[in-house]
Formats: sequence, C-alpha cells, structure tokens
Amino acid sequence: MTINRQILLVSRPKGEATLDNFHLAAPELPELGEGQVLVRNFYLSLDPYMRGRMNDTKSYAPPQPLDTVMIGATVGEVIESRHPEWQPGDAVSAMFGWQEYGISDGSNLQRLRDSRVPMSVYLGAAGMPGVTAWYGLNRIICPKPGETVAVSAASGAVGSVVGQLAKRAGCRVVGIAGGEQKCDYVVQTLGFDACVDYKAGNVYEALRAAAPDGIDGYFENVGGEVLDAVMRNLNAHSRIALCGMISGYNGDPIPMKHPALLLTNRVRLEGFIVTEHMDVWPQALKELTDAVAAGELRYRETITQGIENAPAAFLGLLKGENFGKQIVRLV
Repeated sequence: MTINRQILLVSRPKGEATLDNFHLAAPELPELGEGQVLVRNFYLSLDPYMRGRMNDTKSYAPPQPLDTVMIGATVGEVIESRHPEWQPGDAVSAMFGWQEYGISDGSNLQRLRDSRVPMSVYLGAAGMPGVTAWYGLNRIICPKPGETVAVSAASGAVGSVVGQLAKRAGCRVVGIAGGEQKCDYVVQTLGFDACVDYKAGNVYEALRAAAPDGIDGYFENVGGEVLDAVMRNLNAHSRIALCGMISGYNGDPIPMKHPALLLTNRVRLEGFIVTEHMDVWPQALKELTDAVAAGELRYRETITQGIENAPAAFLGLLKGENFGKQIVRLV
C-alpha cells in the first residue's frame, strides 16, 4: 500500500497560528473504486486566505473542520485511473489540499493544457492568484491610460500580476512592499514605476512622492496602516479593489483612521472573492497563460521542499518571509 502524507488542522489558533495547530498524518491510500482517479500531487499552493479558514468564525466560506486535511490548491499528474476521461500522465489541477496524493471522481479536476507554462505557475500567475489580480483590476478598478494605480503586497503572487497588468493598460503603477530587496524587484524586474517600502518610514509621505498626481485605483491586500496611508492619497472618484486584509488575519482589530475620505472623494470600494466570479476565469486564464508563455508576465516563486515543511512555510508567508508565490514541492 502507498502512504499518503497529509497535514491536518488539529486546533484553532489563538492569535498567531503556530506549528501546534497542525499535525502530520500518514494514512495508507485505499484502492481505487470504479470511476475514480488517483493523482500524485507535485506542488501545493500556500495562500493567505487559508489563515481565515482556520478560525471558527463567520466568513465568506465555512471554517476548516478540525482533524481534516488543510484546504489548498494542487497541481500534479494522474498515476492511476478507473475513469474513462482521465489517463495516466494527464497533468491536472485540483483542490486536494495539503497532501501528497488525491483521489477524485474526476469532477474537480482541471487539465493543464499549455505545456509552455511550468506546472507550478498554474498555482500562481496562471492560476487563482492571477485571476484574482485580473478580476480586481479589470472589473473593479477599471484602469484608464494615464491613471495611477497602487497595489500593496506588490511583490507577492497577486500584487505582482496586478501591477504588470496595470502597466499593460497604460497606467503609472506604484507598489508597496516590505524591504529594499522586494522594492528593487518590483521596479527593476516587474517594471513598476515606483515602490514604497512600508518598513522604511512614513508611508503616506513616500506614497505622496511616488504618486504626485494622487492615486486613482488601489488594489488592497494588507489593510491597517498601509490602507490609511493610501486613503490620504486618493483622488476623487478613485476605486479600491479589496482583496485581502492580511494585517488582521490574527484576529487583531484593524480600524480605519480616515473613513470620511470614502465620502469626500466619492470612492468606490468593493470587496470580492474570486471564486464567486467563475464566469471570467476562462478569459482571464487564457490571457494570463498566453502572457506567461510569451515572457510578457513575470513571476517569482519561493519553493519549500516536502509536505512536512508546509506549516512552517505557511507561517512564514503570513509574516511576509516569502518572495513571490509560496509553493511546496511534494515530489
């Protein structure tokens, strides 16, 4: 029998998540039933939204049940099939979670159709993070040539795509990231016009210098003091795509200091969950995959080896220790 190593959520965090919230299990795989498919997962995606699912609180999705495999997107290869539509060797993506193998009836599998794109990128720029960036920018911010678009967590899996797409739309793009190295990458490699290091000092003044004509569109991943600084630099009729509030994922309150500016500047602020907009996924994925394959959309990955190291990598992600998309290699 084959052992399937898994990471289970075994307790709810109290404040910051810790390694004690997780447990490494190693059950044996059952034999495949008729109509089932066995997939060997090659890569696991780690994403900030997972932290919210660890809490037993009301949210846009049910909490992760205790003593079950942590939720997460994977890419891998079919190694055994008793399903007529799937053959060994098929490359697929699915939501198998934090485990080395997945068994499916085929309904939750998606084929990876473009071999020009590395498999891991279907978890990043050509996957859910890329579609998140595409939707928030194109459906909420709706950038116009000559406008200024700012994006927080600019070196991350979502923010890096937002900025590059905004540049392609003819905008001036200002990133916000943590540390000189990340800011240099955002400007020199991704092609942003400027990047503000939120760790270096007064974010408001730095944004004012980087965006002297104000900010017309903002893609929010962080919240807290970063959002407060952006709010003070917004133009009238600006738009905010609210994707994440990672500064508050440990349960700390993150009050907004200048909410009246939403009215003063007639700001459109819209929170969104990309899985509620599946109608745009085919168009977005085609554009993103084509751009990655053509070398027109750049990306960076932090790859951790081994399912046993997924919890530590995830905790590092929540603290901003990763650079680009955080992935776990499972083979």
